[in-house]
Amino acid sequence: MKKWKWFLAAFVVALVVLGAWRLQARRAVQVAEAQKVAQPAQAAVELAASDVVRAEPRELQRGLPVSGSLKAVNSAFVKARVAGELQGLALREGDAVRAGQVVARVDATEGRARLKQAQDQAESAKAQIDIAERQYNNNKALVDQGFISRSALDTSANNLSAARANHQAALAAVDLARKSVEDTVLRAPISGIVAQRLAQPGERISIDGRVVEIVDLSRLELEATLGAADSVDVRVGQEATLQVEGSPRAIAARVARINPSAQAGSRSVLAYLVLADTSGLRQGLFAQGTLAVGRTTGLAVPLSAVRTDKPAPYVQVVENNKVAHKAVQPGARGEAERDTWVAVGGLADAAVVIRGHVGPLREGTPVKFTGTPTPALPQRGREQSP
Repeated sequence: MKKWKWFLAAFVVALVVLGAWRLQARRAVQVAEAQKVAQPAQAAVELAASDVVRAEPRELQRGLPVSGSLKAVNSAFVKARVAGELQGLALREGDAVRAGQVVARVDATEGRARLKQAQDQAESAKAQIDIAERQYNNNKALVDQGFISRSALDTSANNLSAARANHQAALAAVDLARKSVEDTVLRAPISGIVAQRLAQPGERISIDGRVVEIVDLSRLELEATLGAADSVDVRVGQEATLQVEGSPRAIAARVARINPSAQAGSRSVLAYLVLADTSGLRQGLFAQGTLAVGRTTGLAVPLSAVRTDKPAPYVQVVENNKVAHKAVQPGARGEAERDTWVAVGGLADAAVVIRGHVGPLREGTPVKFTGTPTPALPQRGREQSP
């Protein structure tokens, strides 16, 4: 009797479970059908062969971005060496000058007067030598005759030596005064072009006062600031390609010098790149470009194809004629085929990658190619046009 009751209870429970399962399955089917009706069929996206690229191993030229202002390798300020009124300054910004050319003059009236005074003092000192020498000769004759003591002769000899020393000092003063007069003529130390006119004729200028700045545009260099980690790979002689603001052409440059010390505080290192062609360029223009620091080989895709609108970088690929998102690990960047490429990990070789200009596509979107059922994908090492 008890067994019959247990079987009956189990049968009832089984019926309840079966009914609940059938009810849940029916509701799931209804929900799926409702969603299918509510959501229209997803439209396929049409891509051209130029919209995709095959991920393949490529040789990348690793580049380091550099930027900065152009500076003349040789530049100089013409400064006044004596104080006085500035005269004869006719040069203005943009005028060309030669090394040794007279730029301006400082009024030399005071200098000539000092030179005349020093020359007169030198003549007076020379006359004192003649007097002391005659006295010494006379005293020597008297000593030989026994009329005066030896000490008197020693005194006259000392006076003669002092007179000669005073004359040498006076001659040195003449040289200094003559040098001051010569310094009133200001000459260009280098050949170049006047960049700044810092004083005006008639203005009283002090010692070391700046008059004009001259720059030599035949040699320009870029002073690039490098991070501590980036500077390790930089060597003298490495080539770079620069783009100068206002100039449509690319300009070749070469690392000429590297500062042996890091900057205090920022720990950055300065590298100096000399430009190969300076025609039409000016000091102070901003330039930026890429410094080639080596080559690397790896599975690469265009940098623009790597998307970052998700927590992890990814690329859009075509798999089974549908869009799929593949997470990647970007590596070294470099130049290839006149474009910036990046080595990636986590992507299959020969994967069909959608280029960045296509924009974001929803994962699972059907893909069809215009013209042909499959795109004319690039061969290894270079791309083909469709």
